[in-house]
Amino acid sequence: MTHTLPIRRDAERPLLLDLFSCAGGAAMGYHRAGFDVVGVDIRPRPNYPFTFVQADALDYLAALIASGEIERYAFIHTSPPCQAGCALTVGTNRAMGWGGTHVDLVPPTRELLHTSGLPHLIEQPNGKAEIRKDLTLCGEQFSLGVLRHRNFELGHWSVEQPAHKPHRGRVRGWRHGEFFDGPYVAAYGNGGGKPSVPELQAAMGITWTEELTEAIPPAYSHWIGARFLTQARLGAAA
Repeated sequence: MTHTLPIRRDAERPLLLDLFSCAGGAAMGYHRAGFDVVGVDIRPRPNYPFTFVQADALDYLAALIASGEIERYAFIHTSPPCQAGCALTVGTNRAMGWGGTHVDLVPPTRELLHTSGLPHLIEQPNGKAEIRKDLTLCGEQFSLGVLRHRNFELGHWSVEQPAHKPHRGRVRGWRHGEFFDGPYVAAYGNGGGKPSVPELQAAMGITWTEELTEAIPPAYSHWIGARFLTQARLGAAA
């Protein structure tokens, strides 16, 4: 579904709300696509490259909806913390006795997003079964040095799924006592052939922060944002 917005070709940059923002990987892509971005995170994020509000993301969204201020925004991006079911951490959580200690924030996030009435998405990594996989993106689709598969549940709009290009090889690192080389680096953990910070920054296309383990490559959100804005402007011109 194409969401019609009052966006003219000569209009100012539309405003995007970036909830659970971390250090701004997604925000940078949306900015490059043509949005102004406001980020919200419960932790201080001094490296966030745009307007930032330190607050509980869901409380902040609920307040915007209650006050009517949500109407200033054209789109909402959300990346709720995924430790409750992330494939990268759930095994470690169980081994360390942490399983079940994380609250799944996806359901309350989804409820507020639907209440807002705005086009939106919920982003999660593989292993998070609680969202629809309306869109899946991979670093190889953008010729990046990471694979970093990410899934997106879309609300009040839709976009085509691009082809998932075959991977060119393995992720570099040690597996079961054997070292494998490859064109990709792992963006999590330490040791085992993991990249240096500059290597990982280059692989992900992120230069302004060293907070990389949870970051979304800006290429993903640039692709999403550009297609949403094209849809919105075509709808406004119709």
